Amino acid sequence: MSTDRAESDPMRILFAGPERLWEPYNDALPKALAAVGISADLAMDHPPSEVDWIVYAPDGPLSDFSPFTRAKGVLSLWAGVERIVSNPTLRLPLARMVDDGLRHGMVEWVLGHVLRHHLGLDAHILHQDGVWRHEPPKLAQDRPVTILGLGELGLACAGALSAVGFPVTGWSRRPKEDPRLIRTLAGLDQLQNSLEDAEIVVLLMPLTAETENLMDRRRLSWPAPGFVLLNPGRGALIDDDALLDALGSGQVGHATLDVFRTEPLPPDHPFWAHPRVTVTPHIAADTRVSTAARVIAENVRRGQAGEPLLYLVDRTAGY
Repeated sequence: MSTDRAESDPMRILFAGPERLWEPYNDALPKALAAVGISADLAMDHPPSEVDWIVYAPDGPLSDFSPFTRAKGVLSLWAGVERIVSNPTLRLPLARMVDDGLRHGMVEWVLGHVLRHHLGLDAHILHQDGVWRHEPPKLAQDRPVTILGLGELGLACAGALSAVGFPVTGWSRRPKEDPRLIRTLAGLDQLQNSLEDAEIVVLLMPLTAETENLMDRRRLSWPAPGFVLLNPGRGALIDDDALLDALGSGQVGHATLDVFRTEPLPPDHPFWAHPRVTVTPHIAADTRVSTAARVIAENVRRGQAGEPLLYLVDRTAGY
């Protein structure tokens, strides 16, 4: 039986995400597509040979892309693509998720926790004991911050921190310039320079073979003694044992972590009970359905019009 379809037939989009997300996307995505003039049939069970586009999440059911001979691309619901980019069956264009909801969520998490540590809010909360401790914090201009990773999220966080007054240094694997940063450094040979004297370090890099365990014992020793480490990027960017040792020695004053090697973080993991570790449950930059649906719809429109896709992944770089 032929699988050819008339050009006037609705576009067939496969939703290859977890079932818990099906209902919200089945409501939001057709509306977003209609808003850009596209009629689509969204389903979780289209025959592979009839699928035009794949909306994908790594915790969904799809791992073999080879039967999708008609599809024009894979549109990820996640910003991170480390769990798909090396899939040998994937030969279609792959776009990662960058949307306003995700961006604002990350900026708010990073700004909130940087200010929390900068102002010493934990001490004020814990020491409600009747003792008047008049110890004003530094001004933001005197608290150096380094952001490792200058993609969409890293630059957005740099802008928010700079607006408050923090001197922000940015590091990335490839050269980048941005007026919101006091300096930008690139390449592993400049990593130490970017970290030296930093009192707060924010990790916002993608996870690749080059960045796994980037913050190991040696590199955790480079920032200012007692520095604060924030990781809303990827759990495996940090060597967990090295971090626990650095916390024990005082080289790391506090670690606020939103991402982990194993998620959910196991109840017996030492991070939970450590007095100078804050665990947040991967909430810094969750994908919001309403804004993500608009990004997917725009990429489908672009693909159908022969325009370049937004946020296309460089498969050789891994992000």
